[in-house]
Amino acid sequence: MTELTHTDHAGLDLPQQDASGADWLDRYSSALLGVFGTPQRVLVRGDGCTVWDADGNEYLDLLGGIAVNALGHAHPFVTSVISRQLATLGHVSNFFTSPTQIALAEKLLQLSQAPDGSKVFFANSGTEAVEAAFKLARRNSAPATDGKPARTRILALDGAFHGRTMGALALTAKQVYREPFEPLPAGVEHLPFGNIEALVNAVDETVAAVVIEPIQGEAGVRPLPVGYLEAARELTTRSGALLILDEVQTGIGRTGSWFAHQPSGIVPDAMTLAKGLGGGFPIGALVTFGDTVSSLLAPGQHGTTFGGNPVATAAALATLHTIEVTDLLGHARDVGAWLRAELATIDQVTEVRGEGLLIGFDLAGDYAAAAVSEALNQGFIVNSPTPNTLRLAPPLIITRDQAATFTNALPGILRTAKETTP
Repeated sequence: MTELTHTDHAGLDLPQQDASGADWLDRYSSALLGVFGTPQRVLVRGDGCTVWDADGNEYLDLLGGIAVNALGHAHPFVTSVISRQLATLGHVSNFFTSPTQIALAEKLLQLSQAPDGSKVFFANSGTEAVEAAFKLARRNSAPATDGKPARTRILALDGAFHGRTMGALALTAKQVYREPFEPLPAGVEHLPFGNIEALVNAVDETVAAVVIEPIQGEAGVRPLPVGYLEAARELTTRSGALLILDEVQTGIGRTGSWFAHQPSGIVPDAMTLAKGLGGGFPIGALVTFGDTVSSLLAPGQHGTTFGGNPVATAAALATLHTIEVTDLLGHARDVGAWLRAELATIDQVTEVRGEGLLIGFDLAGDYAAAAVSEALNQGFIVNSPTPNTLRLAPPLIITRDQAATFTNALPGILRTAKETTP
């Protein structure tokens, strides 16, 4: 057996810029399943809020891998922690644990101000965290008994996006995602978004759980109206249903708080996390609040091979530490407020929504897809979750000066997009 050292690559050179973007895309179409369509660019390198493609073009990343790269690209501290951990211990399975897994769970419980008896389950992605939450909701179900109806209903909201695995997809509202895979797990109902009266009428002792995003990212960055979370908490407490908050996109400082629900003052029964948690490294989590909820899933009722592995949890610890010691929560609030105010002054922008650095803004027409394309041509990465909405979820480290390059260019981007849209 030939042994390799860390300085001996044995002829392996990781592919970077040894071909054009067009050549890479030809190889992509021949080798990868086409579920994402054709990628917009082939990216080869990143540094902070900037990325470069295979043809040497530079872009300001205002999407952050869809709210994932909380600290930007190639953050030196996160990179060093991942490298150090991987050189020590990479994977152990969940027959064992590691100090980083335990420390991360403790840190999440501290940041979420969880009561005694609260627990954490680690997964690899947001949809896996939601899948665990779906099982938690099922465990809160109950059969009919004398004088009491069965408790089996799970409520979600119109516009919701919770993931693409089967349980998470059942909670997701968009029909284009759902229809190819029906029948989905039964018992899920979707309520009108933000309608407190509809919530009051729906939540009773037949409901096992209510699953809510504090801000619906994939629906165009739609915050729940003031008072909705408080009403949901009161109703679910009274009826015995679980209140499960999907903070996959809104958590880990994205909105200027550790978790988007915290300004409301409520405590949920469970919360799902992912995206920004690992600073770009794949990790998800389900946090359960209190003894009763934390005991619903018994040993053997859920699991994962890779969830909570030492490298992923080390990456998350490094990310949380950096956000905390550099006050990126305050920075996200300040830059986000400035950015929203600037966007609101642009003629073709009709509405601006969001908190912190999760921002959606509507256009005066359905030309958001063309705007995404033109922005890319001019060196900016943004996203269009709906035909008339653009979404920004940049790294939390973005500066006001960097954001200003986008707001200064945006009027021209929108004019060109509108002119080129039939």
